[in-house]
Amino acid sequence: MTAPYFGYQSTYPNDDVASVTGGDYSKIGLCSTSSDADASVFPLNVAVRFTSTDPAFLSKIGTGDLAAALTGINDQLGGSGADVVVVRVAEGVADDAETKLAQTQANIIGDAGAGTGLWALRNAPQTVKAACHLWYAGHTAEAGVDGADNPVRAALAHLLEAAKAIAIVDVDPTSKVNAIAARELMSSKRMMPMGVAAKVYETVNGAATLVTRPMAPRVLGLIAATDNNYRNGMPFDSFANKPILGIADINRPIGFDIGDGSTEGQLMLASDIAIVVQGESANAGAIADGGFVFIGFESAATTAEWTQIHQVRGADYIDEEFGLLARKYLGGRYTARRAESLLKSFGQVLDDHVYNEDIVGYLLKYPTDLNTIAQVTQGNFSIRTNQELYPIIRKINNEVRHYPEAITALVNTIVANVGTQSRTVS
Repeated sequence: MTAPYFGYQSTYPNDDVASVTGGDYSKIGLCSTSSDADASVFPLNVAVRFTSTDPAFLSKIGTGDLAAALTGINDQLGGSGADVVVVRVAEGVADDAETKLAQTQANIIGDAGAGTGLWALRNAPQTVKAACHLWYAGHTAEAGVDGADNPVRAALAHLLEAAKAIAIVDVDPTSKVNAIAARELMSSKRMMPMGVAAKVYETVNGAATLVTRPMAPRVLGLIAATDNNYRNGMPFDSFANKPILGIADINRPIGFDIGDGSTEGQLMLASDIAIVVQGESANAGAIADGGFVFIGFESAATTAEWTQIHQVRGADYIDEEFGLLARKYLGGRYTARRAESLLKSFGQVLDDHVYNEDIVGYLLKYPTDLNTIAQVTQGNFSIRTNQELYPIIRKINNEVRHYPEAITALVNTIVANVGTQSRTVS
C-alpha cells in the first residue's frame, strides 16, 4: 500500500520484546490393552483424546489395564479430570503365556511406519492435537529375555526423548533385588523406575475383589495433580512425599525409616527406584502417620546432570517456550535491533521464571565464538544458556553439639533469683 500524502497511517513494528507461554505438561498418554473395550470408541492403534472422568468414554473402555490405569489416575485428582490420550492395542493371541506376553509387548511398541502402538501416541500432536508429556505403557514390569531389558522399556527411551515426555515405568515389584536389577538395564533421564505395585478393589463378578495393578498410572495422576496446584499448571514442582490415594495396600511391605539408610526403601531410593510406603503412627521414623505415601524423584539417568526428574520437566517447559519464541523471529532479517529483541525476549522468559522461583538463576550469552562471520552470513543465530533449576530437599542434616553457654545462663539465673539467702532475727 502506498503511504498517503495527506491523511493517516498506522504502522506495526515487529522488533518489540515478545512473550510466550508453554503448553500443558499434565496431559497423560496411555498405551496398553483392554480386550473388552468398545472398538467403535476405542479402535485398535488409534489415539483417542478425552477427559479422564468422562463417563461416555469410561463406560466403553472395558475392564483391562487401560481401565485400571484411568481409575488410578482419577483417584489422585480429587474429582477433577485429566486430559488424556489413550491408544488401545491388542493382546497377544498365543496359547503359551510367554509367547502371548511377547506378542502383547510387540503390539504396545508398535511400528513407526504404520503409526501403531507407542508410535500412535507419539503422533498424537498431529492426530488429536495433544502433546502428552506424561506417558504410561503397559507391561513394563516383566523381565526381558535372557537378561536383556524389557522390550517396552527399551523402546520408550528414544520415543520419550523425541516427545520431550517422561514415563513412570513399572519394574519387577516382587523384590528389591529384582527391581534394582531391572533399573540397572535402564539409561534415560526421562524414565522413573517404580518398584512397587498397588493392591486395589475392583468389582469382579459383582463382588469387591482385591487385585494387583501397576502403580505407574497412579503416580502420573499425582504428577498431574501437583502440576495443577502449581503456578499456572507449570511442571517445576516436585511430587515426592505426597499421598497416593485409592489403594488398599501395596503388593509387599517396604521397610522404611527416615533416619536409617539400611532399610529396604532407602536402598531402593539410593538405586533410583521410586517406592510407595505405608505410614505408621507408632513409628517416629515413618514417612507419615498413616495412608500410603509416594517417595521418588530420581530418573534412570546414568549421568549426574539430570537425575531429578522434575528438573527435566522444567527444562523441557523452558525449551518449549524458547521454541515458540524462535518462530516469531525465523525469517526476519539479521539486524542488530532484531537480535537485541530476540535476546531480550529469551531473557524475559528466564527472568519470569527466576522471579516466580521456578529456577534458581541463569546466564544468557550471545557468544562471539559461535557467531562468526561465516555463521552469521549463513543466517545462524546462536545463543548459550546456562540455567539452574531448584533441587528437592533430599536429606536434612543436623549437627548436634553441646551448648555449655546454656549451663552458664542457668547458673546465673539461679544466682540472680535465689542464689543468696539470708534471714535475721527481728
